[in-house]
This record gives sequence, C-alpha cells and structure tokens, in this order.
Amino acid sequence: MLKQLYIKNFTLIDELDIELRPGFSVITGETGAGKSIILGAIGLLLGQRADSKTIKQGTDRCIIEAHFDLSRYLLTPFFEDNDIDYDANDCIIRRELTASGKSRAFINDTPVALSLLKELGDMLVDVHSQHQNLLLGKQDFQLEVVDTLAKDQDSLIAYQKDYAAYHDKQRELQTLQEEMERNRKNIDFLQFQYNELEQARLIEDEQEEMEQQRETMTHSEDIKTALYETSHHLTADEQGILPLLRKSLSALQSISSVYPSAEDWTERLESCQIEIKDIAQDVEGHLEDIDFDPAELDRINQRLDKLYDLQKKYRVETIAELIQQREELKRQLSLMENSDETLATLKEELHTLIERCQQKADKLTKLRQKSTKEIERQMKERLKSLGMPNVRFEVTIQKTELRKDGQDDIAFMFSANTSSPLQPIDQVASGGEIARVMLSLKAMISGAVKLPTIIFDEIDTGVSGKIAERMAEIMQEMGANDRQVISITHLPQIAALGTTHYRVSKQETPTGTISKMQLLSDEERIHEIAQMLSGSDISAAAIQNAKELLKL
Repeated sequence: MLKQLYIKNFTLIDELDIELRPGFSVITGETGAGKSIILGAIGLLLGQRADSKTIKQGTDRCIIEAHFDLSRYLLTPFFEDNDIDYDANDCIIRRELTASGKSRAFINDTPVALSLLKELGDMLVDVHSQHQNLLLGKQDFQLEVVDTLAKDQDSLIAYQKDYAAYHDKQRELQTLQEEMERNRKNIDFLQFQYNELEQARLIEDEQEEMEQQRETMTHSEDIKTALYETSHHLTADEQGILPLLRKSLSALQSISSVYPSAEDWTERLESCQIEIKDIAQDVEGHLEDIDFDPAELDRINQRLDKLYDLQKKYRVETIAELIQQREELKRQLSLMENSDETLATLKEELHTLIERCQQKADKLTKLRQKSTKEIERQMKERLKSLGMPNVRFEVTIQKTELRKDGQDDIAFMFSANTSSPLQPIDQVASGGEIARVMLSLKAMISGAVKLPTIIFDEIDTGVSGKIAERMAEIMQEMGANDRQVISITHLPQIAALGTTHYRVSKQETPTGTISKMQLLSDEERIHEIAQMLSGSDISAAAIQNAKELLKL
C-alpha cells in the first residue's frame, strides 16, 4: 500500500508531501490543476523513462519518493534475490533527476537499475489510464487477463520452459542443416585443408623452440666467444675469480681467531665461492653444447618457413590456432560422415520436445477454457449492474500453432444488446462501454492477484449518473478487500463515495504557477462536490445535493 508520496521540483509542483490512506480514495480538481502531473511523478517511480524538461524551471534537481507498506504481500524473495534491505512496514522508493539529464533510482537507499525499479513497481502499483483502454483489443492483453483469472501460472511456466528448449533445439537443427549444406558443397576443399594441416604434424610449442634454436645457431660464434671468456675469467689459474677467492679465504681464515669479523666474511665468501663455482661449471657445459651445423640450420629454416606459410594461409598467428583450425575441419568432416545419424538424433529430440510442449499446451488450453465460463458469468453480472442489461460477453479460444504463450488465440467478443451480433470488443464498444468493461476486468483481476495499490485515471470517461455511482461502488468494494484503490475523477457521484478525498489545485505565486494537493475535511468535501455539481457559482441546492451524495 502507498503510504506517503513526496514530490519536489517536478513541473508545476514546488514541494508536495502527502499521506495516503488505505481503502477507496478519490482525487479531484479542475482540468489543468495538476492531477496528471502527480500521476506522471508516480509513473517515474514505477520505472518510466525520465525527461529533464519535467524538472521545475529554475531548479537543478527533482526528487520523487514514496513509502510503501508491504506487510501483507509476499515480496521478501525479490529483496533477497537482489540483495536489498527489506523492511515490510516501510519500503522506500526514490527517483532523482537532474537538469543535466542524469537519473538515479533507489530502493531502500540502495542504488538500482531502472529495470529493477520497474520490476518492483509492477508488483506494487497498477495504474489504469485511458491509454490502457486501448489494450482491451490486444490479443496478448486478453490472454494475460484469462491466464491471471485461470491461475495457471505454474502450468504456463512449465510450458514456457519446454517451449524454450524446443525453440533452441529447432534452431540447433536448422543451424546444423545449413552448415551441412555448406560443407557438402565444399567437402573436397575441406578434406584438402584437413590433410594439409594433419600432414604438417603440428606441435603447439614447436615454433618458439625452433626460433630459439635458430637464433642460437646463427650467433654460435659470438655465443662461444662470450662463454669462453666468461669461463676463463672465472677459472684462470692466476687471475681467475675462483683462484683469487681461494687466496682471500685463506687470508681471512688466518686472522679469524684474533679478528672476529673475519669469521663472518669468511662464511659469506664461501657462499660466493660455491655459487661462482656452480656458474663456471654451467658455462663450461653449455660451451661444449654450442655447435654450428649448417644442415640442421637449413632444416630449421625450412620447417619455420612451412609454419609461417600455414599461418599466413589460414590467417592465424600461432600454432595453437592452426591446431584449432585442424580440429574444426575434422569436426566438420566427421559431421558429414555421420550426417544422417546426427540429423536423425536431433529430429528425434525435437519430436520429443514437440510432444512435451503439445501436452503442456493442451493442459493450458483446458485451464483457460475452464476459466472462460466463470469470466463470462462474472462479466455479464458486473456489466448488467453498470447499466448494460442486454449485454453479451464471450471469450473465444481458437487453437493455433505452438507459441511462447501456448497454442491459443483469445478474443473478447461483445454486444451491448440482443439485436447486434457478437464482434471483437474493440470494434464495437463505445468509450463508455470500454471503460465499464475494463473496470469489471480490473475488479475481477484484483480478486485473483493481490496488488497493493490500484490507480484509476478517469476511468469514468463516457459515463454519468447512476452508472458512475455503480462504478464507484465497485471501486469501493475493491478497496475494502485489503487493497488501496485511488480514482482520479471529474464525477461527483464517484468522488462522494471515496473514503478519503484529495483535491489538486493550481495557484499563482510571485515565482510562477504551482500545483498543490491536499486532504479535504468533511466541510471541504461538501464544497468540492457542490462545485463539481454546479460549477464556480455554488448554490444552496448544490450544497444540499452534495450532502445527499455524501449521505450527510
């Protein structure tokens, strides 16, 4: 339930902080007073796209914040799944817009993506506007209504899981068939490429090793000279490092008993001697290994040229990529060799998935068909009470091909009287009739799905008098069942039945026009409804009529 709404610097609203109550509330005000502005602000909270032009002129930031009571709704999993703090008694949603065009969204002070804000908003508030009346003729909307009232969500999810698997398998089969067709035309070329790479006997680290061998062999004389000089400087009899170290060690050892520091130096020099001796042995060993072999160098160059040519031909840079190309060619050739068996396996798997989808789609159809009778019965009852005594309303289901939502085409068929044939509702119903149908559907849906807040934006279009009063009674009934129903209305018959009444007004100030919203007292309600009945000149008769509507 929406408990509190705060709006700052949004179009004509300077600052609005208003508490909202449970049950059936009404919002009234003259055309242009700002009712649509408040609805627009709520829309932004529900994840609609923002426009920096909606920020109040002369300010740089707009803030819209709402507090919700979620204690009666099972929304804990949403907060846990998205790692957001959860307070069932006070869930805070906030949207901030800046004049530079930046937008930020928060749920309980946690920054969130706009898509996540919209996901939560869809679970908290259902805004029904005149624009939504256009949905009545849409196949997907009608199907969604039937599914909601059929309570078939578990069956629909199970079907959609299998349908997704079927769709993926169908795409896999199509991709395979296209690949096989391409390969069939190029099989000789594929075989030639595979043979070429296979005969090359590729080894992954071979190129790096051979390039190093070539470098060593090409510079063998320089390397031998450097190694010889190093060995000589380390081991020469008189001036080599090792003989000189031995002399230094002998000198230090001779004084270690009388000069303690010499003992530490002796240990450190002994460590150096061991390391240098080891280096000298390694250098001598490599000196013996360095040899220039013209035949071996020629073999290495030929092998590297072959590898470079293959890399250039196949447009790769490493032996590993050549090996990967070879394995892909091998896979394609194997696929061609076993094509009949592979295709048969995929087709069998696809057939199994189709059968599973068909079974679950049939189950969905039966659930939908079962619910249509109850939908038709309730709709006729509700519409008759809304001034349509001869109404006919039917839900037709036509079988179609398997789709992501099943195999059913849904159509709402409508006739306002007995003499006219049933036709699709969007083709024959007037604006007032569509408003009554949508209200009846919303009343039915609200009984099946617990939406915390439902907002009707001028759903009373095209109706008046007793019909408007009956529409108000339906909204009043909806608001009595642990729900919050808010109606923006121009009709006094609807306004009078609200448990709570708010008025939106426009006021001229030195800084410009501002829009305000306030909770009305009993006396203020009488005056507001009297004004709705008679206009700006409020007569005593209008006051009396207002009291009668309010049952005062």
